[in-house]
Amino acid sequence: MQRRLLAGSMVVLALSTTAGPMLALGQEAGGGQAVFKAGVDLVTVSATVRDRKGRLVTGLAARDFEVMDGGERRAISQFRTDRAPLSLAILFDVSGSMDVAERMTAAKFAAHHLLSWLEEGRDEAALFAFDSRLHEVAPFTVDTRALNGALGEVDPFGATSLHDAVAEAANRVALRTNPRRAVVVLTDGIDTASARTPAEVSALAAAIDVPIYVIATVLPIDDPNSDRRTPGAGLRAPAHIGTVEDLARWTGGSFHFASTPAAASKAAKDVVDELRNLYLIGFEPGTSHGWHPIEIRTKDADHTVRARGGYSVNSRP
Repeated sequence: MQRRLLAGSMVVLALSTTAGPMLALGQEAGGGQAVFKAGVDLVTVSATVRDRKGRLVTGLAARDFEVMDGGERRAISQFRTDRAPLSLAILFDVSGSMDVAERMTAAKFAAHHLLSWLEEGRDEAALFAFDSRLHEVAPFTVDTRALNGALGEVDPFGATSLHDAVAEAANRVALRTNPRRAVVVLTDGIDTASARTPAEVSALAAAIDVPIYVIATVLPIDDPNSDRRTPGAGLRAPAHIGTVEDLARWTGGSFHFASTPAAASKAAKDVVDELRNLYLIGFEPGTSHGWHPIEIRTKDADHTVRARGGYSVNSRP
């Protein structure tokens, strides 16, 4: 019997995490999920562990984790914590709305800090911009200092196809060989022209094992963490469609509001720190057809684990 693994977000379950195997990209199925043919029957999960104060927990071993697959414990067959190089696709929103209240300046400031936290000659990054389509500003390079000069080539114009651009950027970074890779989106969070929904994009990005991190450069009145926030500050969308904040969460990444330079700097550092301290966990999938909800946990009740939330198996003779 041949099996195919389907990975992505199960929006109807309102999962805060996502799941997916390390698989070769195939074609997209209906409902926005991406179909992938398994080269190796292995589900890989990138997990972040934090304590009660929100601090990253490092130094754990495979024996400290438990993988529950639909209530059944799975043996961990692969476990990595090595300080592997990073591959980042830094994605700028260059829509017209980013030209308001110096949002683009704030986004470039955040990008500068992202690049400053990378290890030159070892980590690699590329710069992309998007309005109604994706534009490559600078290709992947380990000469990350040179990318700072390319930031000047990013200028706002046009409509916004944020979700579509994230999907394309995820496909680009998925081709990189570094095991720790991600898309970092710098945006005001407003999408006006995408064909895809956040739910559809999260399914695709999760399936190719690319977490999405979003740094939203917004006004203080739109930042729910600001003292100057207005009632209803934040992003809103129907649950089955989701916001860009949901998109990040569903792919196993994270979302950060940045309404001040200090917040943008902290968000950039938090993203890189998290990527460097991911636990990479692999286990053999179950054999039953359909959706397999998974829970990754540690034996310490004070720990909170953020990881992908499941995978699907499509069995056929």
